[in-house]
Amino acid sequence: MTRLILVAALGLGACAVGPNYRPEPAPPASAGHFSASDSIAVSSEPLPDKWWQLYDDPALDALVMEALTANTDLRVATANLRKARAILSETRTERLPSTSISASASYLRSNGTSGSGSLGATTGSVGTGTTGTGTTGTGTTGTGTTGTGTTGTGTGTTGTGTTGVTSGSYQGQFYSAGLDVSYELDLYGRVKRDIEASRADVAAQEAQRDVTRTSVAAETARAYADACSAGLQIGVAQQSLQLQLQTYELTVNLALAGRDTPLDTSRARAQYEMVRATLAPFLAQRRDALYRLSVLTGHPPEVVNPAAAACVIPPTLKHPLPVGDGTALIKRRPDVRQADRTLAAATARIGVATAELYPRISLGGSVGTSGISISQLGSNSGFNFNVGPLLSWTFPNIAVARARIRQAQATNEAALASFDGTVLTALQETETALSDLSGELDRQAALVATRDYSAEAARIVNLRYGAGAENFLAVLDAQRTLATAEASLAASRAQLTTDQVAVFKALGGGWENAPETISSQKN
Repeated sequence: MTRLILVAALGLGACAVGPNYRPEPAPPASAGHFSASDSIAVSSEPLPDKWWQLYDDPALDALVMEALTANTDLRVATANLRKARAILSETRTERLPSTSISASASYLRSNGTSGSGSLGATTGSVGTGTTGTGTTGTGTTGTGTTGTGTTGTGTGTTGTGTTGVTSGSYQGQFYSAGLDVSYELDLYGRVKRDIEASRADVAAQEAQRDVTRTSVAAETARAYADACSAGLQIGVAQQSLQLQLQTYELTVNLALAGRDTPLDTSRARAQYEMVRATLAPFLAQRRDALYRLSVLTGHPPEVVNPAAAACVIPPTLKHPLPVGDGTALIKRRPDVRQADRTLAAATARIGVATAELYPRISLGGSVGTSGISISQLGSNSGFNFNVGPLLSWTFPNIAVARARIRQAQATNEAALASFDGTVLTALQETETALSDLSGELDRQAALVATRDYSAEAARIVNLRYGAGAENFLAVLDAQRTLATAEASLAASRAQLTTDQVAVFKALGGGWENAPETISSQKN
C-alpha cells in the first residue's frame, strides 16, 4: 500500500489543480502618448527615478530623501512588508516534514482488579475477555502471574511488567518519550498554490510600499512648494501694503494742504486695511505647509525646517517635463503592480480551495519508549514504533469545499475588476494632471499680461493725478487692479508648481532606488 502511494506521489507531485495566473494585457488606449500633453512643452523621455531633482533645489532634494527615510506611513508599509515575508516563510514550511518531540514523567497507580494490566505494552491495556481468570499477563519486559479479571480475562495485574513485578498492582513513577514525523504528499498542489499565493502577497506589499513612497515624495515636494508659494504671496502682499501706505500718507498730506478731502483719506485707509487683511491667510498657509512638511519628514510640527521657512520662490522646472507614454506609465505605476499581484494571489487561492475536494495523504511514523525509571527509556523492553500512510478526506461531504471554491472565484473576479479599474484610473489621473497643468500655463500667461497692463495703467494714472488731470478715485482703482493682478499671478505660480507635482505623482515615479526606511522597532 505504501509503495502504491509513493508511486502516485511521484506521478502527481507536479500536478496543481486550479487555474494558472496569466498577466492581464494592458488596454490598447495605454499604448500611445497622452492626448493632454499636446498643448504643453513635454518630453517623451522616461521619468527619472528622482524626479524632484529636476527642480535643481538642494533644499527640496534633502527634504524628500529625509521623508523617504523617516516618514511614519513608510514605516507602517515597511513593517507590513516584513509581516508578509514572515507569512511566506511560514507557508514554505508546509513543504517540509512536521516533527514533534514529547516527553513525560508522571506518578502512576494501577490495580489489577479490572481485568487489564496496569501498563500495556503500547496502549496501557491489553484487552479483555468474557469470562475467566488471567494467569499469565505479558508485559513489555516481564510477566505477571497473579492477576484476576473480575469481568473477563485480563492480561495480568502488571501487564507492562516493566520490571517483572508480579504483584497485582503498581504504584510509582512512569516515564515516556517519543518522536512523531509526518509529511504531506502534495498530490494536488494545495501547498504549491498556497506558497504561490503568499509569494504574490509579498510582491503586493512591496508594491504598496512603493505606492507610499510615491505619495510621500510628491506630498513632501508639494508641502515645500506650498511653503515657498506662501512666502511669495506674503512678499507680494507686503509690497502692495507698502504702496498703499505711501498712498495713504500722501492723501493725508494733501488733505492737510487742502487739495484732497477727508473722503479721499478714508478711501486710501480702507484700501490699505484691505490689503493688510490678505497677509494673515498667507501667513497661516505658510505655517500649515511647514507643519505638514515637518510631519512628513518624521518630526513634530513645531520642528520647522529653516530652508523651507526662508523660501520665497516656488521651485520651477527649467526643462520640458518628461512624461513618457502610457505603456511606460502602466509598467511604472506601483499601484498597477500591486493590483496585478493581488489578482495573482486570488487566482492561486482558487487552487488552494479546489485541492480540498481531494484527499490529503500523509506519510508518518513515530518512535517511542517508556519505563518506570529514566534508565529504562533507552532499553529494548520499552521501545515501540509505527510507520504508515494517513488518508484524510471529507468525501462525500464536499459542500464546504465547493462553497470555498465559489468564494475564491468571487474574490478573483473582484481582483480582476480592481486591476482593470486601477489601470484606467492611472491613465485618467495622468491625463487630468496634464490637462490641469496645461490650463494653468495658459492662465498664467494671461495673468502676466494682466499684471503688466495693470502696472502700466497705474503708472499713467499716477502721472495724471500728479498733474491734476485725474481724481484720487481713479488712482485707488488702478492700484486696486494692480494689487489684484499681482496676487492672482502669485497664486497662479503656486498652483503651477502644485500641478507639476500632481503630474509627477500621477506618473508614479519616486519609488525606484529609494533609501531604506528607518525601522520603528525598539529593543
